[in-house]
Amino acid sequence: MARWLPRSTDLTRFCQKLNRVKTLEDDMMETSFNRCLSTIDLTLLGIGGMVGSGLYVLTGTVAKEIAGPAVIVSFIIAGFASLLAALCYAEFGARVPKTGSAYMFTYVSVGEIWAFLIGWNVLLEYMIGGAAVARAWSGYLDSIFNHKIKNFTETHVGAWQVPFLARYPDFLAAAILLVATAFISFGAKVSSWLNHVFSAISMGVILFILIMGFVLAQPKNWSTQEGGFAPYGLSGIMAGTATCFYAFVGFDVIAASSEEARNPQRAVPRAIAFSLGLATGAYILVSVVLTLMVPWHTLDPDSALADAFYRRGYAWAGFLVAAGSICAMNTVLLSNLFSLPRIVYAMAEDGLFFQVFSRVHPRTQVPVIGIVVFGLLMALLALVFDLEALVQFLSIGTLLAYTFVAASIIVLRFQQQKGDVPVPVAGSRPNPEPHEGPSSSELKEYESFSDKLQLVDRDKSKEQREPGQLKAAFEPYLEFLSDFYPGEVVTVAVVTLMVSAICLCSILVFGKTHLHLPTWSYSLLLVLFSLGFLLSLLLIWAHEQQHSTQTFQIPLVPLSPALSIILNIYLMLKLSYMTWLRFAIWLLLGLLVYFGYGIWHSKENLREPQPQRVSARYVVFPGGSLEERVQAVQPSSQPATGLPDTNIDDCKR
Repeated sequence: MARWLPRSTDLTRFCQKLNRVKTLEDDMMETSFNRCLSTIDLTLLGIGGMVGSGLYVLTGTVAKEIAGPAVIVSFIIAGFASLLAALCYAEFGARVPKTGSAYMFTYVSVGEIWAFLIGWNVLLEYMIGGAAVARAWSGYLDSIFNHKIKNFTETHVGAWQVPFLARYPDFLAAAILLVATAFISFGAKVSSWLNHVFSAISMGVILFILIMGFVLAQPKNWSTQEGGFAPYGLSGIMAGTATCFYAFVGFDVIAASSEEARNPQRAVPRAIAFSLGLATGAYILVSVVLTLMVPWHTLDPDSALADAFYRRGYAWAGFLVAAGSICAMNTVLLSNLFSLPRIVYAMAEDGLFFQVFSRVHPRTQVPVIGIVVFGLLMALLALVFDLEALVQFLSIGTLLAYTFVAASIIVLRFQQQKGDVPVPVAGSRPNPEPHEGPSSSELKEYESFSDKLQLVDRDKSKEQREPGQLKAAFEPYLEFLSDFYPGEVVTVAVVTLMVSAICLCSILVFGKTHLHLPTWSYSLLLVLFSLGFLLSLLLIWAHEQQHSTQTFQIPLVPLSPALSIILNIYLMLKLSYMTWLRFAIWLLLGLLVYFGYGIWHSKENLREPQPQRVSARYVVFPGGSLEERVQAVQPSSQPATGLPDTNIDDCKR
């Protein structure tokens, strides 16, 4: 029986395969895409992804049913929470200017299987999101014509009464997706130009709404006679925040487009900051004018803005609002169709998904096969499926991606940068730097003792600690952690932090309602898991991190990513159990694809270390005596008998 059990070495090798990270090219600016997008192009793509139908529908729904006029505060808090996730994307997009967004960021820092699952979930998220927006676009246009399109379809095609299928086939939604797919396949420049047109019209309509809204504003609509500013209290504000948070999920299109940006190191962080700031400002100001134009409790949740203008005697303004809403939904459609094939391309390029999707058209320089295939799939979803039950699935995929990107920021920030440990080529001599000493864990290889002895007696006070090492101030108290490799303790602390966050949020969400915990145990568990979270955070902070970089870095690491992690986990646990069930089924399908195809075709399987052709090397350890510092190291390509005999006493003399 025991012989059928896997050996420990096999299990170790298997786990290493699952958690291997992507090896980046030396020149990350080299790409088969066309680097043609400017900061303005990326900013408008981000605005188009965030300012969609939510501006025209979500504001009225949250104001009437959840928060009242305090929806303004909900959008402010949601905008700040989104900023934490957006800054993580901005740092990664500048440091790793490759397409793939959250998938790529997870792959270069956390591990392969986690990256695949993130990409797999984002794939479905974009497909359902694009199809849902197309159906909303169709329904909005149909409502302008008194539902004549719907009635005609039901009369001549028929209505269905089948679970999971729509009541009638929505040909208009499928048609707009096919048209958008055709435009996207022409290249990034055409897609950007089309997005510019729709974004300009949408922003013009928003400007009109704000000007007219402030002219028609009546401050009495916030008075106590109408229920006050926050009729649902703090709980209503926080519930509104959870709903408003999903209005800002479109900024990741900027990170997905970083491989097509001219100067991603500067353009990506700026575009994310500008687009998120403008989108947050638009949501806040529209909420202000909407709740000041008419009493919040009389709003129509389905068409709040158009109805508000109609009730104030400006029915003609409803047509402008409808035009702005349709243009805004067009930009969201373009954003989904633009991002999805590029994430699939990144997965296929790494060998984790089918290779056919990694082909880039030589003329348009876009993954045309991925655009066409997933555009058709999206159109099919919009044509026949009932998407209302699946829309909540968008939330869990987005929040999971945000969580892993925030964790990846911590892991990557406390890792050594590429090239920190140089290995000289055979026959060359290293150039010792007179003003920098080797770090306490750095292994430097030299071809002769003369090179080595120049470093042995350097002043230890000039040594600079590498990222991932314990800070000098904490060594007397945490000396037992000095024996670990740089970054190893941080990785364990990040895992502990995430587990503590999951337990803490589970107690907060389910402790009183589902678990029915008594007050003493509820409070005790909150204190214990809060301490675990804070101690993990302090342990990470006690290590050195990367400071000198030419690209954007998120401030207050690890605090900022940790806050993003706990917020995302809290919002995920607030979702319904049916959403989690569908999520689990989709994950199982993804694991079948990964273990059936991805793990065997991963390009990391093909990477083998190249042997170094040197006769002998010497490793310098900066601490201890000379005998402990100097050791002859046998190269892997030489037999044991090829080592020269070296007498340490002769070297001293």
